[in-house]
Amino acid sequence: MADAQNACDCEECDLKSLFFSSVNQTEFSRLCNQKVEKSFAKGEVILLEKSRIEEFVYLKSGLVKLFRTSGHGKEQIITIAKPFDFVSLLSVFSNSHYNYSVTALEDSVTCNMDLEEIKKLTATNGDFALNIIEKMSSVSDKIILEFLEMRQKQLHGRVAYFLIHMSDQIFYNDEFDLPMSRKEIAEYIGMTTENVIRTLSEFRKDKMIKIFGKTIEIIDKDKLKTIAEFG
Repeated sequence: MADAQNACDCEECDLKSLFFSSVNQTEFSRLCNQKVEKSFAKGEVILLEKSRIEEFVYLKSGLVKLFRTSGHGKEQIITIAKPFDFVSLLSVFSNSHYNYSVTALEDSVTCNMDLEEIKKLTATNGDFALNIIEKMSSVSDKIILEFLEMRQKQLHGRVAYFLIHMSDQIFYNDEFDLPMSRKEIAEYIGMTTENVIRTLSEFRKDKMIKIFGKTIEIIDKDKLKTIAEFG
């Protein structure tokens, strides 16, 4: 179960580094002081599809997946979110209930703010509203571009693209622990679990990567990038 606590140090509050520079000190203090931090263990549900939207949520630390569940119970992963992504933005202003679920891929902490306070600021503060719109557009662009980039590739290209994405955009390191199971990777790239397992094995045999359980080490990044781009 998630642990919740109020936490706010307005001298060095991480809210200011995101987009709250457009609010005055009174507005900022009100938002900051009612912010609640919630801790989630790996695998724990953070937001549940079809549940009512009552908070404005961003990820302070950790890693999460956004996904929808089909009528047959199959997950379709929308994107992977890292710290300071606003994981509630896809539905928060357009629907009363979430159209997707969010689950922690590793131990994570979210910052939750009262949605009505955010809506009041959006209605009365033009700079704040513009920053919200820019952030929403950025989230949408990221998902669309990732989807198009992934879907134009064949199997090897998709797996290579995923590994490069993990290395360059998520962990900023050529050695990292996979935060997802082979099944989840398959759901994310739109392939079967068997194909993902086989392709990772081929990359290892071709000495592009090393695999130690869940740990991946990229040892021939140039070759892997070529496959990701043209595969």
